Amino acid sequence: MAVLFVIVSAAGCSNPPLSLSNIQLGRSLNPDRSIASITTLFKPSETIYVSVQTLEASSGTVGVKWMFGTQAIDEPTKPVSYDGPASTEFHLQNSGGFPAGDYSVEIFLDGQSVGKRVFKVGEP
Repeated sequence: MAVLFVIVSAAGCSNPPLSLSNIQLGRSLNPDRSIASITTLFKPSETIYVSVQTLEASSGTVGVKWMFGTQAIDEPTKPVSYDGPASTEFHLQNSGGFPAGDYSVEIFLDGQSVGKRVFKVGEP
């Protein structure tokens, strides 16, 4: 009986898996790591930010896959543990400027693809 209590107690304390609320893409961040200036068109010299917003208290791994056309540019991940809804920020920058063209960023929660945003680099 005591073993069952420990198992039930441990299961009751675990956080639910990460759950996606929203994906924002833009030029700058707010203090809470959400996007301050949402856009899908960037100049070659700009830093590109993505904010992955999750629901409720949870922990796990948030990752992104930055693509230029069909070529992977970067695939960073961040371990996270949040007490409630939160935003995880990733950014892409190139000191020499980005080539003009079509880009995308795919979002992963605990290794599972949960969404994608497409954007362009070029002069407006």
